[in-house]
Amino acid sequence: MLLASVLALVNLATACGDQHFYAPSDLAEKREYPQFPLTPPYRPLVWGDFNVIHTTDTHGWLLGHQKSSWPEPNYSGDLGDFASFVTHMKQIAVEKNADLLLVDSGDVHDGTGLSDGYPPGGVDAHESNKFLERLPYDLMAIGNHELYVYADTYDMYTNFVPQLNGRYLSSNVNITVFSSDGAAVSVPVGNRFVKFTTAKGRRVTSVGVLYDFTGNSVNTTVQLVADMVKESWFVEAIEEEPDVFVLIGHMPVSYDNCMFSIGGNAVSDQYLRLTGPVVFNAIRAVHPLTPILIFGGHSHIRDCQQYDGRSMALESGRYMETVGWMSANLSVAQGNSNNITFTRRYLDQNRVTYQYHTRTSNATFDTSYGRSITIGLEDLAEQFDLSYLYGYAPQDYTLSRNPYPSNGSILSLFVDDAAPTALAINNSRADVPNIFITNSGELRFDVFKGEFTKNDQLTALPFTDSFLYIPNITLSIATQVLPTLNGAGASDKKKRAALETEMWRRGYVGGRYNTWLAEMARRAGPGSSVEMAGNLTLGYVTTDSCPGAGDDTLHIAVPYYSSPNYIGSTTPNVTDDTPIDLVFIDFIAADVIEILNTLQNAKNYSDSDASLYSPVLANQVLELYAQVGWN
Repeated sequence: MLLASVLALVNLATACGDQHFYAPSDLAEKREYPQFPLTPPYRPLVWGDFNVIHTTDTHGWLLGHQKSSWPEPNYSGDLGDFASFVTHMKQIAVEKNADLLLVDSGDVHDGTGLSDGYPPGGVDAHESNKFLERLPYDLMAIGNHELYVYADTYDMYTNFVPQLNGRYLSSNVNITVFSSDGAAVSVPVGNRFVKFTTAKGRRVTSVGVLYDFTGNSVNTTVQLVADMVKESWFVEAIEEEPDVFVLIGHMPVSYDNCMFSIGGNAVSDQYLRLTGPVVFNAIRAVHPLTPILIFGGHSHIRDCQQYDGRSMALESGRYMETVGWMSANLSVAQGNSNNITFTRRYLDQNRVTYQYHTRTSNATFDTSYGRSITIGLEDLAEQFDLSYLYGYAPQDYTLSRNPYPSNGSILSLFVDDAAPTALAINNSRADVPNIFITNSGELRFDVFKGEFTKNDQLTALPFTDSFLYIPNITLSIATQVLPTLNGAGASDKKKRAALETEMWRRGYVGGRYNTWLAEMARRAGPGSSVEMAGNLTLGYVTTDSCPGAGDDTLHIAVPYYSSPNYIGSTTPNVTDDTPIDLVFIDFIAADVIEILNTLQNAKNYSDSDASLYSPVLANQVLELYAQVGWN
């Protein structure tokens, strides 16, 4: 079946001195996957005496990227491959007499069928998380996607967190549960902090922080980070000096307004206030020279910052596309104030990468432990019927590699064809003219040419959002809602900034990720995105604020086309005074209603004026359309 066919590599990496050989004949028979020539890394990793492998924002992508359109094959490893990689790297660390930690910065929910394709009565990521539990993570932090649904948070609290043995951190996140005597109590989802000693005897103090998120469900709380660092438990936790602070958290390491991060950019400065790296500064006020290693996430980018000469902060992408690497030489930093030698690397998540850095071949790379994880994930995919076929997509539809609007844009496909088709099914209001509006972040991933399955549907749009409507809005008013949401005109700049700030607080990261992609494409210049040019494939071409080159494998930058934060359907062909239905996704209901009240004064609209437009949920739209339009 499709989901069980994880893309593998054509060419394997075998390191022998400075020579690297890639022979198709070495492919193990047990991995009968589509074959693609993958570019290997161009240099070995630099090891220090303290090293960290980092993942973040995996979002259920535990079977990797399985499509043949580039750059998907670059990320074709699965969690079992990653587990084998970690096993080999742990052995290399022993041979080098070095420490090696494995850490994760959160967001394990909402992304693919493995996390979201559970049967009725199930809980998002409950089954897929059982495979993450099998990885030897030293530290994990909570993400905002663990908090949208209380059942997900409670499942983490009762089932996942205990498996981490005190290493799952939620320093500023609580859940309300019933105590043994039946009283409602607010308790940390995981641990506030943890102190431990590494294999080489280094004392580590860690906290795990979530950014100032406001989209959490009832009976969960997220404390402002600026308030958290004033708490007595935090002051006491950092009072004793360790050999190194390892800070993990679900927040960017740049361009954010509160946690570890510093900096700004032309797009986000207008709505993200700069207050400096709060947690970092709180520690530095007590321990000005103690080494600090920071591992962030959330914005889905590859990024690195150094806040001073004895710290480094790393963010390692998204969706099992990137594995982060950081090394530091801590021994020579003891007893002095000299700068510490750090390195960082962004690894493409595939078997060529893994075999190159572990000096293995396809015949020697797999471990029984890793293979058991791969087989278990394939079995889960079968249990969830993720290969169920809805139709055949006639072409690739992308979020940003094609312009919006265009025939190759998944955003155009969604608002112009898929949503109108799906929402009209068994809908008594289908004949009433309407305008449909959603945030572009509702779509999470591309749709690729060929088989369109249950897993593809949940990957492109995993959210169970509802569609609401307000009737009898005249066309002249309804047509102004979308441009107002997008802040058309200089007079709307302040309003647009406020909306963007609110969307960020609720968890929308598309703006920051897209800014990063746009800058990457701009630096690459026109004509640089020709696939396979110079034997390089499309992929990430990273520029960050740390010394040297961060990307482990050379690529040509993916093309990028911008799109608005909010998108809408074609305006119906009726007169301006015609009453129509204003249809919108429930995630943006508050914004739509607020704007509607600024555009007219005939009525003051409230939440009670919005009704359910269709029983169809957002994550069902593409499947319904595929059955009609792609069969």
